[in-house]
Amino acid sequence: MRKTKEKIIILMLENASLILFAIIFITFGLLTTGFFELKNFENIVKQASYIGIIAVGMTFVLLTAGIDLSVGSNMYLSAVIAGLLIKNYGLPAWLALIVCLAVGFCFGAVNALLIARIKIIPFIATLGTMVAGRGLGLLFTKSRAVPFPDSVIQIGSIRLLGIPLPIIIFFIVVLAAYLLLHRTQLGRQIYAVGNDTESALKAGISTRRILVTTYIICGILAALGGFISVAQLGIVNAGFGKGDEFDAIAAAVLGGASLFGGIGHVFPGTVLGAILIQMVSAGLVFAQIDLYLQPLVAAAIIFLAVFLDSFRNRKLAKLRQRNIRIEEDQT
Repeated sequence: MRKTKEKIIILMLENASLILFAIIFITFGLLTTGFFELKNFENIVKQASYIGIIAVGMTFVLLTAGIDLSVGSNMYLSAVIAGLLIKNYGLPAWLALIVCLAVGFCFGAVNALLIARIKIIPFIATLGTMVAGRGLGLLFTKSRAVPFPDSVIQIGSIRLLGIPLPIIIFFIVVLAAYLLLHRTQLGRQIYAVGNDTESALKAGISTRRILVTTYIICGILAALGGFISVAQLGIVNAGFGKGDEFDAIAAAVLGGASLFGGIGHVFPGTVLGAILIQMVSAGLVFAQIDLYLQPLVAAAIIFLAVFLDSFRNRKLAKLRQRNIRIEEDQT
């Protein structure tokens, strides 16, 4: 009986994000009218798409027990450079997207250099690039807003097979990340490095190469998320991307990724986390909660994500250790 109870607790802890998602969805649905409508849920997923894309990149970094605080500045700088090239040189939207991704690649490569080669801890390294990246963007724009043409805005409104393009791009990114993490040798090595760096080194895994790869992936996806956000907003101002790094971290951790590395899945985990954060924002609007209280709710979500991660890891470790001892005693 006790063993069955512990198995149920382990199952609940492992699926905490799904349970939390269901509770919040049902709660807002019962408290407000129109929240359960399909159109509303589509809008939530569409608005969550850019944070979801960034959170997928963040999941790669978290799996190696790292963190990237610079994704918001990466979004801003890459979108600013793409926008200025469109404005000043008439670049087509597809070429501007490639430039945007290239800037994201370079941003991620700088983080990788600082962390993997110079051995600066991820928190400090990405804090530095966060400040530097936004500073560069402000230098280029002089704090002025950069508008984007209709050719870019259409990306945010166009539909394929009745589904908004941002949602399709989001799920393509999720599918690619899922396959990479669970169907390739690189994915297995990422988990190995996050679980135990020393053991990974002894097994012949180049931890430096893994770190470089994950930070570059995170940089590219941050730039892509920024471009998708611009396609929905149509403009980049000085505050663009500020705070999105915390939403991305919260989305990944709420989805089950551990801040201590080695644990996490982009699907359904990170996807649920990103949609959950946007669902809370939409639910607060539906419930007509004071606009000034919403940042406090966002802060509570981030705190909840960190608390759940810490509690879940401690509890799961204890329960699994106890089960191992029971099985050993029985044999």
